[in-house]
Amino acid sequence: MVREHIGKIPVRREDSHKGDYGRVFVVAGSRGMTGAAYLVSQGALRCGSGLVTCGIPESLNRVMEVKLTEVMTLPLDETGGSALSLKAKDAAVDFARKCDVVAIGPGLGKATQTRMLVRQLLEGIEQPVVLDADGINALEGNLEPVKKRKDRTVITPHPGEMARLTGKDVDHVQANRTETARSVAEVTGAVVCLKGHRTVVADPDGTVYVNETGNSGMATGGTGDILTGMIASLIGQGVDDFSAAVSAVYLHGLAGDIAAEKKGTFSMIASDILECIPDAFDRAGL
Repeated sequence: MVREHIGKIPVRREDSHKGDYGRVFVVAGSRGMTGAAYLVSQGALRCGSGLVTCGIPESLNRVMEVKLTEVMTLPLDETGGSALSLKAKDAAVDFARKCDVVAIGPGLGKATQTRMLVRQLLEGIEQPVVLDADGINALEGNLEPVKKRKDRTVITPHPGEMARLTGKDVDHVQANRTETARSVAEVTGAVVCLKGHRTVVADPDGTVYVNETGNSGMATGGTGDILTGMIASLIGQGVDDFSAAVSAVYLHGLAGDIAAEKKGTFSMIASDILECIPDAFDRAGL
């Protein structure tokens, strides 16, 4: 099943240019959480995206311009606490129109205005969206903003976020991982990646993939942000949502396995996984 989906990742032509491999817009970060914005952006680049732009609270733009060498930045209106404000909506929606896919959520924080902004972006953005982390938390258990979207959506909750999204407790989610992911996918019409040991990817048509790559060394901050960038990258390159999610989950776990071979599971950090994505592509025959 994995080979079928990985086979949809486009071959890179010799006469191609950066515009051929997708324009990804990342909406992420807040004070104290710039690392999340960095990791999702780099995850997209390492997975082959031609152009990545990170939308960030304007007071954090200078540090991100230093941290993100190959990624462009878009400073956006912010709250007094250096989180994105509602005033950022128009600029973000306008910029999204120039892109192929938008990743929303990593490190956005829980400010009231930021949560409201996420819900308005889901309504206003007409491009495919990958929704993660605080982007999911912003829904506060209300699936309607995802259900109402006219374009494609992938959501990537960890068990705690899935529990908040569904109103179930974490133990219930973990005991019913496949059923939970499939149910949310069917209800929302979104592809669902329920992260964790043996990540479950569910398509709205009922198809489910359970991943077998990955290891305990990946239980460290930032690994999920990288996965969000990878999924967005493949969607931006023209891969369908379910195949993009399955492929990214597999390659992400494989990069983690390669990182564990080099660093050991105790000492791995998220950036080790970033550095091993090229090795994962090579090992997967891409």
